[in-house]
Amino acid sequence: MLNSSFFRLFSGAKKRPIHEETDVQSLENKIDRRRLPMHVAIIMDGNGRWASRQGLPRLSGHAVGSRKAEEIVKIAQDIGIRHITLYVFSTENWKRPRKEVEGLMSLLVELFERRLQDLINYGANIKIIGRRDRLPGPVLAAIINAENKTADNERIFVNLAIDYGGRDEIRRAVQELVMKALMGKIEADAISEEDISLHLYTAGSPDPDLIIRTGGEMRMSNFLTWQSAYSELVVTSRLWPDFSKGDLLLAILEYQRRKRKFGGL
Repeated sequence: MLNSSFFRLFSGAKKRPIHEETDVQSLENKIDRRRLPMHVAIIMDGNGRWASRQGLPRLSGHAVGSRKAEEIVKIAQDIGIRHITLYVFSTENWKRPRKEVEGLMSLLVELFERRLQDLINYGANIKIIGRRDRLPGPVLAAIINAENKTADNERIFVNLAIDYGGRDEIRRAVQELVMKALMGKIEADAISEEDISLHLYTAGSPDPDLIIRTGGEMRMSNFLTWQSAYSELVVTSRLWPDFSKGDLLLAILEYQRRKRKFGGL
């Protein structure tokens, strides 16, 4: 069952506009540091629309969006967020024009190779969630290197969802559990929710407390399908390249205004 905050968002009930406050310092002062979401996940939407509005090719929007992702991770770490997951490239994004996909893959290599030292310096622990068997060799090599080089960092844990789809993730987890049951390693009727969680790409990470979607679209887009069962959802019309520290603070404040019931009263 959808939680009440999720339903109100989609039912059209009146809500306080998310962009009505602009003083970042005053927003930061309002944050209750004792009630920060442990895990924030972001659907980074709007790069292409942003580029179109600037009269630029779509790939320019993705390049700006890539730099924005690094900026927001640093801001989240400064605020005190311990885990962040960014939706970088979905299993469905392979359907996009070949040149755009190739450009996105090149941007990933650039991020992991040219910006890696910055990620190391501010203590980011990088983990890639999603399929790896379809990624180009240079992308996969850059990913493995980034994960290895940041493995000991603990200031902020960063999941980057690349060739990721929530349904595909669950399918693969079920396949692994079925194989274990057939081999007699587990009893099929004893499989628990925890067992399923442990076979997902995000094993070891807490479920997201807060999911932010930029760009104004009202859908989850196959993102963290299992893990988001009781996440609080905040949607902003701000396009991802324009997303700012103030926007992140507003989303956290909206999260802190809500009462999480987890299906209870």
